[in-house]
Amino acid sequence: FLAIIAILPSFAVKLGIQQEFAQFFGGTSLLILVGVVLDTLQQIESYLLMRHYDGLMKTGRVTGRTGIPAASSGAAL
Repeated sequence: FLAIIAILPSFAVKLGIQQEFAQFFGGTSLLILVGVVLDTLQQIESYLLMRHYDGLMKTGRVTGRTGIPAASSGAAL
């Protein structure tokens, strides 16, 4: 995976994209960008979970992005 990210600017230059643009959005900056986006999404999800904490207490379940319960209160056990 990291090797593909590292050689991505070379492929971009061969496709006709300017070299400066390809190097700017090259391997390291793409890794940083993906990391920041994933961290931001995790923080937003945590904020929304805290905001709807009352609903969590009523149902006893936390549903993830897929709709599958991720945790339960243990009442069903």
